[in-house]
Amino acid sequence: MSQRFEKSRRVAVILHQEHSTPGRLGCLLQAQGFELDIRRPRFGDSLPSNLKDHAGAIIFGGPMSANDEEDWLRREIEWIKVPLKEDKPFLGICLGAQMLARHLGHRIYAHSEGRVEVGYYPITPTQEGHGLCPCPFPEKVYQWHCEGFDLPCGATLLATGQDFEAQAFRYGPSAYGFQFHPEVTYAMMCRWTIQGAERMALPGAQPRDVHLQGWYRHDAAVARWTDAFLAQWMAGVRDEVSRRGEEAPMPSLMRR
Repeated sequence: MSQRFEKSRRVAVILHQEHSTPGRLGCLLQAQGFELDIRRPRFGDSLPSNLKDHAGAIIFGGPMSANDEEDWLRREIEWIKVPLKEDKPFLGICLGAQMLARHLGHRIYAHSEGRVEVGYYPITPTQEGHGLCPCPFPEKVYQWHCEGFDLPCGATLLATGQDFEAQAFRYGPSAYGFQFHPEVTYAMMCRWTIQGAERMALPGAQPRDVHLQGWYRHDAAVARWTDAFLAQWMAGVRDEVSRRGEEAPMPSLMRR
């Protein structure tokens, strides 16, 4: 097994708002023995030039679009080449998944009928998605987005949705993109549905009471799946990379 994965238990956590947190994912990673290295590039934090001192990296969501042209956002999208080149575990959540798709040269787009996913929606795992980790995909997941993305060339589709087809994918041995939000806690949901109340008036969005009811119905399954995925993500990738002894592809195809 490659020693580079044994030297660090730090995970680079990239957030996009001043008071954002990694939510459930942060708690589960800490419970699994990892340390969180939180960075906010939007507010001036630097990103590591390499991940030799990190076990992996996660880019979380935010209210902005991956199509925006702010300098910090473009630098962050370009930075994704670092974990891809080093075969380090990388996870993009919602905006982070869209950033990964854009880095790989694919479009980020709004629904043709203006529909959004804001609330709990069903997803369907593909055959590859069924084998992602020992715990089955949850039937419904929490969503909070107005845009989706095309499946990147060379990526493996893991789960699909109705209005936005690509919901989860893997690229290479260690990079994943999830359109949905497995990190959301009840407190985060309460805050989002108050501060972002205008989104619940958009086509396809669910009213606030349905969000809160959905948490009680679906969150236990989401929590079990998330814990199992994180353990597999960090442990299984090490074995695969060591066995293959090869580098993952590293395109830098972000559209400019």
